[in-house]
Amino acid sequence: MRDQWTRLPEAVRTAITGRTGAVLSVRAVPGGGNADFAATVTGSSGPSFVKAARKASLGQDGPRVRALRRETTTNPVVPEFAPRLLWTVEAGGWLAVGFEHVQGRHADYSPGSPDLAALAKTAHQLQSTPCPDAVVMRVERRWEHLVPDVAPMAGDALLHTDLNPYNLLITPEHAYVVDWGFASRGTSWVEIGQIIPWLIHAGHTPADAERWVAQFPAWTSAAPEALDLYTRASAERWRRRAAANPDAEPPANLPIAQRWAEHRNARAL
Repeated sequence: MRDQWTRLPEAVRTAITGRTGAVLSVRAVPGGGNADFAATVTGSSGPSFVKAARKASLGQDGPRVRALRRETTTNPVVPEFAPRLLWTVEAGGWLAVGFEHVQGRHADYSPGSPDLAALAKTAHQLQSTPCPDAVVMRVERRWEHLVPDVAPMAGDALLHTDLNPYNLLITPEHAYVVDWGFASRGTSWVEIGQIIPWLIHAGHTPADAERWVAQFPAWTSAAPEALDLYTRASAERWRRRAAANPDAEPPANLPIAQRWAEHRNARAL
């Protein structure tokens, strides 16, 4: 990971070290797909988690920079969930963001894992937290190109939208939720729908995953037709991504989304 640090433009490294102090070590972290650089950077002032993204041009943010900006806006209004935002710097056509370093491990969503209790507690807490005014992205906008009517997804609940195992950091005292770049407002069941593929990925059957999420009233009270449509749209989203890159290995989420859609379709027959 040190080589990725040295490949950052000198102006960016200088700006970051102005906040961290002289860099002593740089350690890669899993995930971090929404940034060009994501690592635990230990400087003379201690460790911090640093993400950085390159702008599309000097005067134009690209999608990763926009996600980082949303995260810096959202972080201060979700202090009960997220590690604290420490600083932001812009230099050399990049945006860099530093967060409080949390010494934790990524969650395990496999069947029988004790971390499922932490996931459930976190999701329940999210479901009962009013959406702050700072969160303005509307989740249904992300599905407009896939479904004829996104109205069932609209609402004013706070949604993280990606409670995958890498985004839940477990410590002996607390479970932290990281990577708030796509925090949105919408109906509560969308958050639960986003969890189910991760449960399947971890070894649950689609039926078992749906039994697990039955603890959330938002899911069980939602119209089955809306859930079926959402599930098919999830599979279609990944199918289109695979079709857009036919020479690349198909996304791992594609067969998972297809299994879930087939399960719900079989239930409806």
